[in-house]
Amino acid sequence: MNVKKLMQAESLFLKKIPGGFSNPEMVKIGKKHKMEKMIETANEFFSKKNCKNIQVTSENMVKVISRSSMVSMFEKPKFRDFVKSLKNDDKEFLVKGLSNLLHGKKQLGFEAIVDILKTEKLAKWSLVTVIPAYYFPDDEVFVKPTTAKDVIKYFEVEDMIYKPAPTWDFYQKYRDLIHTMKSKVDSSLAPSNAAFSGFLMMSMKM
Repeated sequence: MNVKKLMQAESLFLKKIPGGFSNPEMVKIGKKHKMEKMIETANEFFSKKNCKNIQVTSENMVKVISRSSMVSMFEKPKFRDFVKSLKNDDKEFLVKGLSNLLHGKKQLGFEAIVDILKTEKLAKWSLVTVIPAYYFPDDEVFVKPTTAKDVIKYFEVEDMIYKPAPTWDFYQKYRDLIHTMKSKVDSSLAPSNAAFSGFLMMSMKM
C-alpha cells in the first residue's frame, strides 16, 4: 500500500473539510444515510436470540436491505422477491448463514449466504456485506465494488485482486486493509468503517 498517497489524501480532505466527519457539511450528508438508525435497527433485529426466529429474521433482512442507502435500487426488489420465493428450508439456511456470520463461524456463514444467493444470481458483495457492516460498524466492512477496485488501484495495494464473486478470502484481506489504513489517519475520518470508506471514495475524486 502506498502510505504516502493515503497521507496526502488525509491532508487534502481535512484542508477542504476541517473536522472530517464532524464537519457540519459531512454531518448533513451523514443524516441522509441514517447510519445511527440503521446500526440500531440491525442490532435489534439480528441479535443472537432474535435470529432464532427464521420467518421474522428473513423479513427483517429484507427490511434492512430495502432501507439501506448503500444498496442499489436494482438489487433491493430482487432480494425482496428472492426471500419471498424461498421455501422454509432454504429460508432457514439463509437465516442460519447470517446468524453464523454475525455470531458464530463467520466464514461458514459468509459462504452459506453466497451459496444460496448464487441460486438466483444474487451473490453480490453489497447484499452479503451490508448487514454485518451495520451490526459491527467498527469491525466489519461494506464492500462496494467500485470503491474496492479504486482503493486497490489508487493506493497501489499489492497481492489483492478484486473479483465480482464474493469470497471469504478477499473479504478478510479487504477488511484487514481497511483497518490498517484507518489506523494511519485522524480518527475524525473514521467514525465507522462505512464512513472511512466514504472518505476514501471522496478523497480519490478530489
